[in-house]
Order: sequence, then structure tokens, then C-alpha cells
Amino acid sequence: MNPSSDAIGCPLPKLDFSEIQLGHGSGGVLMQRLLEPVFGLFSNPVLDERHDGAVVSVGSRIAITTDSFVVSPIFFPGGDIGRLAVHGTVNDLAMCGARPRYLALGLILEEGLPVGDLWRVLCSIRQAADECSVAIVTGDTKVVERGKGDRIFLHSTGVGELHPEAAVSARRIEAGDRILLNGPVGAHGIAILSVREGVSFESAIKSDSAPLHRSVLRLLERFGGRVHFLRDATRGGVATVLAEAAQQGGKGIEVEEAQIPVEEEVGSACEILGLDPLYVANEGRFLAVVASEIAEEALAELRRSGWPKAAVIGTVGEEHPGKALLWSRIGGRRPLPLLPGEQLPRIC
Repeated sequence: MNPSSDAIGCPLPKLDFSEIQLGHGSGGVLMQRLLEPVFGLFSNPVLDERHDGAVVSVGSRIAITTDSFVVSPIFFPGGDIGRLAVHGTVNDLAMCGARPRYLALGLILEEGLPVGDLWRVLCSIRQAADECSVAIVTGDTKVVERGKGDRIFLHSTGVGELHPEAAVSARRIEAGDRILLNGPVGAHGIAILSVREGVSFESAIKSDSAPLHRSVLRLLERFGGRVHFLRDATRGGVATVLAEAAQQGGKGIEVEEAQIPVEEEVGSACEILGLDPLYVANEGRFLAVVASEIAEEALAELRRSGWPKAAVIGTVGEEHPGKALLWSRIGGRRPLPLLPGEQLPRIC
């Protein structure tokens, strides 16, 4: 894709890129020439002060999260590393029960990175931030020698204002609670793998990368403290979230395979590649553990908020405390343990 004609609506700045080569230790006038249009791209009253940090106002209770993004490749079907960084940070705040407000962004660039690729990533960041109603208020850029990075790494820190009704913790999970999932799983990991390994499928599989905070805030607005636990199913997938929730909450969790939505093309791809879709990373999927009396209403709320394939996938009980179990389609039951490593590294 030509960045200058990208549908993001973010044309390349009028610079002579032939004169700009990203090299180790790039700085001074050269870096200033490159970063000047970046300030314009993310312009807001806080960033325009151009301090080493940012002075912002939030409510009395805040949530803070930080994450690094080293996905390979940096462009993939349905997104790119920039969009992923914004969504990943916003979603981590949402899982705390917070409304995302501000992001701080760090860029580590490898010598030789085409400036057009950098600008395309930055435009994607801006678009995603606008969609999520968050401001990029401070940041930093470093360049490392060729071979010491992988084109671009991003680091993002987010600050959000906690919803007054939020009380989200694995320790609040209770016997009888129901487990909700907002949509089909596994698409993000398979989309990354298809590009990385040059594997093609009959139908294009796109990343599920998406912001989740608005759906979460709707649940909190309506149900408040009866939403006991939230977690986005990123690295390690749905199975890892369930295993960690059972361990941390000290309760037993049982889910039904037949109730966990997996798109047909994703399931087929996983079967071909020998992957379990429940352990494949997602970037727009989350689990909510809610009080049993609101489960059906919460499910309906999720579907109204843009997740038509949301489902109730399981329950919390007193049996087998600290363990998550899966009831298979044929009626057997097996554990969902934590994997000793990642099925797919460099996925987010």
C-alpha cells in the first residue's frame, strides 16, 4: 500500500525523504526535521507544550497500564503494529474498568526503516487514537543499529479514569457466576501467522484487533459491581485467561467447547497448522465473569454494543478449585492448563 494514498486520510509530510536516512544515533536537526510533522499529526494542547512529560487532569481514581509491541510482521491483514499498540493499551485499561484518556508512546526504530513505513504506522496510531477518544500526550523516539531491532518496536503507557462502579478482580469471582465471551476467537494469531509464514487460506482471515472500552463501560454502567472480572484474551488466548482466573480466584471454572465461537475458516486453519484456537492470541476479545442473575441481560447488552456473536461459555463452581476444565463437543472433560511457552511468539 502506498502510504501517501492511504485511506487513513493521512498524507505524507512534504519532506525530501531522500535526504533523511534513519541511522543509529540520529538526532539534532535531522531528527527535528522528521519529528516536526509528528507533532502536527498528534497535535493537542498537552503535546503542543513539548515538555519532557505531560501534565494532565483525571478523576480521583485512575488506572495505569504499560505494554510493549514487537509484532512481526508490522503490517498484517486487519491492522498493523500502530493500531495494535493503541488497541492493546486501551483494552488493558478497559479490563480494569477504566475509561481510557491519555497515551504515552515510545518508538524504537531500526536503522534503514523506510520513512514511508514509519509514517504509515504513525497515521494508523492517530486514527486508532481518534476512534478511541484518547490523546497521545508525550513520547520518545530512539534509533538502533541495523540488525539490533526489527524495523519498529512500540511501547505504550496508558492512563484512564476508573468507572465509579468498577470493582474488577479475580478474587471477586464467586461460585455460580457465568462466563461471557464477546466474539469468535483466534483470528488475530492466524492472520499474523498467514503473513509471517506465507500461508494462504481459501478466505482471507483478518485480525480481530478492536477497542473494547465502550462495551465494558456499558456493562459497568448498567450492572456495576455485579461485573466481577474482566480480561482481554491476548497472549495465550482464551484458555490462558480461564486458567489464570481459576488460579487467582481459587474457584473451579468449566466451559463448554460447543459454546465458544470459532469462525469456520479460523478453525480449519488451526486444524491444518496443529494449533488449538483456544490458545491463539486475540486483540479484540475479552472474557467477563458476571453474577448469574445478570448473565442473560449482560449477554444481550454485549450483542447490542456490536458483538452479535457474544456467548455465555461457562460457569464458576466450587469443584476442582484453581483449575479450568473444558467440556468437549463429544462429552469428555479435559483441563485447560497454562502453556509452558507461547504457541506463536512475536504475535503482539
